[in-house]
Amino acid sequence: MPELPEVETTCRGIAPHIEGQTIKQVIVRQPKLRWPVSETLNQALSGLRIESVSRRAKYLLLATDAGTVLVHLGMSGSLRIMSAGQIAGKHDHIDFIFHDDTVLRFNDPRRFGAVLWTTAPTAEHQLLKDLGPEPLLTDFNGELLYTLSKNRKTAVKTFIMDSHIVVGVGNIYANEALFMAGIAPARQAGNISLARYQKLADCIRVVLQQAIIQGGTTLRDFVNEAGKPGYFQQQLKVYGRGGLPCLNCNQPLTEIRLANRSSVFCSHCQR
Repeated sequence: MPELPEVETTCRGIAPHIEGQTIKQVIVRQPKLRWPVSETLNQALSGLRIESVSRRAKYLLLATDAGTVLVHLGMSGSLRIMSAGQIAGKHDHIDFIFHDDTVLRFNDPRRFGAVLWTTAPTAEHQLLKDLGPEPLLTDFNGELLYTLSKNRKTAVKTFIMDSHIVVGVGNIYANEALFMAGIAPARQAGNISLARYQKLADCIRVVLQQAIIQGGTTLRDFVNEAGKPGYFQQQLKVYGRGGLPCLNCNQPLTEIRLANRSSVFCSHCQR
């Protein structure tokens, strides 16, 4: 599933090609996505100029003067830039065609993604209004985590994956950030000190920033007619390495299930 760094990489990859461009036509081949695509999407968007491309949590926001297109990549979705005339494949569900014949193509084999149009302020949209802060911005910090964690008995890994607490900390990055911070994933969120939350917030930021930097090497893949972007070839320290030696202490890594998610950690380095 595309996580925050993958969505941020997509945002940076497509923005230079469509910002400032005017939409000529929208072709909807398959309207049955996670939520039905509006039957009037082509009518609503034709003639509008893309003023900006940004990201909120895992949503891409294509802003115009009249409203905003919200795109979610779901479990298997991707956005690609290509030239007009490229034959659409089986899972190429939506094309945004611009006046310079650039095409932004939405592909989603599992159809769990979404393409929605709203004329209301995005901060008020039902999918966005209750989300927590962005982990890469200054309003996310250890003090916030510490305050929100008080009296919470849930596991800290589950806590930081809650999008009402902070957005974009998916399973892979939660595992990696907790390892970097030296905090056991099953530890109760309400039993962690302010100092440790300050370190954890810094580690979340570092892990996500590193993933985005690694993703930067694949930006060229967004201008391509074949396949999907590969996203990141990451050197993960714990995720997917259950039973293998810890890269810090050489002890075997432990793998457990928390909230139906795989959690890998070092019982020696994480407390």
